[in-house]
Amino acid sequence: MRSVVSSFVHAGRRPLRTGLLGMALGLVALHGPAVARSTSDDNGNLVLQLLDRVNTLEEQTRDMRGQIDQLNNQVQQQNATLSKQIADMNFAMQNGHGGASGAGAVAGAAAGGAAAGASAPLASADEAAPAKRTAADILKEGNAALLRQDYTAAQADAQQVLSGPKSPRQVDAQYLLAQSLAGQKQYRQSALAYYDTYNRSPHGARAPSALLGVAATLVALGDKASACQALDKLSNEFPEPEARIRSAEGVYRKKAKCSS
Repeated sequence: MRSVVSSFVHAGRRPLRTGLLGMALGLVALHGPAVARSTSDDNGNLVLQLLDRVNTLEEQTRDMRGQIDQLNNQVQQQNATLSKQIADMNFAMQNGHGGASGAGAVAGAAAGGAAAGASAPLASADEAAPAKRTAADILKEGNAALLRQDYTAAQADAQQVLSGPKSPRQVDAQYLLAQSLAGQKQYRQSALAYYDTYNRSPHGARAPSALLGVAATLVALGDKASACQALDKLSNEFPEPEARIRSAEGVYRKKAKCSS
């Protein structure tokens, strides 16, 4: 049990997560004799409960960060609009100093030109502006980057979707993040990201693959006992997984030398 928690304490993913897992480690050390007498199933449940708490706090932090980003964008748009209005006023004032003679003609021409071309700048701006990428577009590009082993680009795309508004696509983005971290051999962070994928949608389509990812990264970290616990959770919650999941589960059970 202590090996599972210690493997996550040094992940270095975020100060909040490190601090919480450090507290969890202290709690486990304090009650070490009692934990030693618990069954392996109880140990696995405690590990998953600790991860649940960490992931809940991280989700709240992501929500707050998204709200702050939206407020910053609104402020920037308002500032840009105000600056344009001031520039237009200055331009109009400078053109109005051409003298009294012909002022009426100039004003009339300016008014006519403004009425005739009011929509032209907006149309040009719309045509020049690039199309905004949707979450589906970003994930498509991120998965393509993953296939060509550009793990940094895949990670960036996943994080972009995760920092945006809440949507079902964020489960796929979390899974992509876990895969990209595993590709970079950041196994501790990847294990947490895989478990976060499962935690976001425990009964979703990604859940079996996410638990398998947790087991695979724990095997890579050398924590075979915890890997077996993750595989047991996978078989208990999904007794009839897809063929590829069942095949991979058997492979990792052999690597971890699980008893069953």
